[in-house]
Amino acid sequence: MQIDIMYQPGAALAKCTLQPGETPLRAEAGSMVGMSPGINMETSSGGLLKGMKSLLGGESFFTNKFSGGGEVLLAAALPGDLSVLNIGPGSGWKIAKGAFVGCDDTVNVETKFGGFKAMFSGTGLAHLETSGQGQVLVGAFGAVERVPVNGKYIVDNGHIVAWTEGLDYKVSKSGSGIIASILSGEGMVCTFTGQGEVLIQTRNADEFGKLIGPMMPPR
Repeated sequence: MQIDIMYQPGAALAKCTLQPGETPLRAEAGSMVGMSPGINMETSSGGLLKGMKSLLGGESFFTNKFSGGGEVLLAAALPGDLSVLNIGPGSGWKIAKGAFVGCDDTVNVETKFGGFKAMFSGTGLAHLETSGQGQVLVGAFGAVERVPVNGKYIVDNGHIVAWTEGLDYKVSKSGSGIIASILSGEGMVCTFTGQGEVLIQTRNADEFGKLIGPMMPPR
């Protein structure tokens, strides 16, 4: 599958070109913008347990599988950029809640529970882990910055998109104490350690929601 990303970074759209007989494309429900008439789409949940785990990982209960020859246009729910992650032996990625858009059907995407620390990490109570071989498409709110990590790097917990499997993280306050963290406006941060790469987004969806929420008319 060939993936071409257009209109970066504020309104990215991915054109996924499939050849007849090629490995199908699996995508998040609601991410399809358009497709060629030669493309076949099938919808499934993978079973009740897998569907419920997907919901906890920030995915939809259902996913769509595209096959045949032609193009499929995909976009993320939030305005921003898209990025392609290459998956292979020893090069898996972990994806934050809500960032997954689509992947080759040869890529395994599993929901993993991050434990107590994940509740405050910004990655969600559960995140997604990838394995196998192929490409994964992830979306961000705003532009994407790929940050190499060799030792330690600190990221505000509202800006995490994905990180490589060679990294671990711990959650802590941004300031020296609770009051300092609150006054800084940063709250909690994730400190990644090890060797690998972190994808961060330039905008924070939670903070954006807090800004525009009071401006919205009552339901």
